[in-house]
Amino acid sequence: MEWLDALILGIVQGLAEYLPISSSGHLEIFREILGIDLPSDKVLQFDLIVHAATVMSTIVVLWPMFRKLCVSFFGFKRDYDYYYVWKILLSCIPIGIVGVFFKDFVEEFFGNGLFVVGICLCVTACLLGFAHWTGVKANGAMVSADKGRDITWLDAFIIGCAQAVAVLPGLSRSGTTIATGIMLGDKRDKVASFSFLMVIIPILGEALLDLKDILTTPADQGDNAVGALALIVGFVASFVVGCCACRWMINLVKRGKLIWFAVYCVVMGVICMLWR
Repeated sequence: MEWLDALILGIVQGLAEYLPISSSGHLEIFREILGIDLPSDKVLQFDLIVHAATVMSTIVVLWPMFRKLCVSFFGFKRDYDYYYVWKILLSCIPIGIVGVFFKDFVEEFFGNGLFVVGICLCVTACLLGFAHWTGVKANGAMVSADKGRDITWLDAFIIGCAQAVAVLPGLSRSGTTIATGIMLGDKRDKVASFSFLMVIIPILGEALLDLKDILTTPADQGDNAVGALALIVGFVASFVVGCCACRWMINLVKRGKLIWFAVYCVVMGVICMLWR
C-alpha cells in the first residue's frame, strides 16, 4: 500500500469513526475507489491500526472525563464514576465474545466488495431514523439533550450488544450504539460520550494483539504488503482528523442532527449495492 493511499484512508477513518456513517464501510468504499487489493488479514491489520488512532483521539478529546473515571475506578471510590466504568466494562462483553469466537467469520465480510456494505449502510440509516423519531416530541420539537435517563446497567449491556453487531462493514458503530441508547430513552449527550468511551478497551486490546502478530511475522514485501510507512501515515492522519471529528459529533448528537446522516447512508448504501 502506498503512503498516499494510507493518508486518504486515515482521513476517512478519522471522520467516519465518529460520524454515524460507518468507518469500516467507508474504508471498504475508498479501497474500492483507490483500487487497493489486499487480503482480508492485511485489511484488518490496517483497519485496526487506524481504529486505534481514533481511540487515542477519543482519550485526548475526552481527557478530563477519562482521567476522572480512571482516578475513581482505580482508587475504588465506589462513586458514580466508579460504577460508570463498570458499565463500560459490561458493554464490552458482547464484542469480546464476538472477537474470541467469531473473528474468522467476521473477517470474511472484509475486502469482498461493496454489496454487504450497502445493505449495512441502509440498516444504519434505519437505526438513525428510528432514533430521530424517538427523540422528537409530538409537536415536532426535538427533545433537549439533557432530557432522558442516565444509562442503566441493562442499557449498557444492550448498547454493548449493538456494538458487537456493528462489527460488520457498513454498520456504523457510533451510529448503532448512539441510536440504540436514544431509543432506550437515555440522554443524548450521555449516550454519545458512552459510545466513544466503550470502544477504547476492545479496539486497543485487539490492536495490541495485532501489533504482536506484526512484530513476530516476517514482513511481506510483495504487492499485498501494507508496509510500516503506510501504517504510520494512516495512524497519524486518523488521529489528527479524529480529534476534530469527535468534538463535532458530540455537538451534533446534542442538537439532534442525526437524520441527515440517515439520508446520506441510504444514498451511499444504494450506490454501493449498485456498484460493479
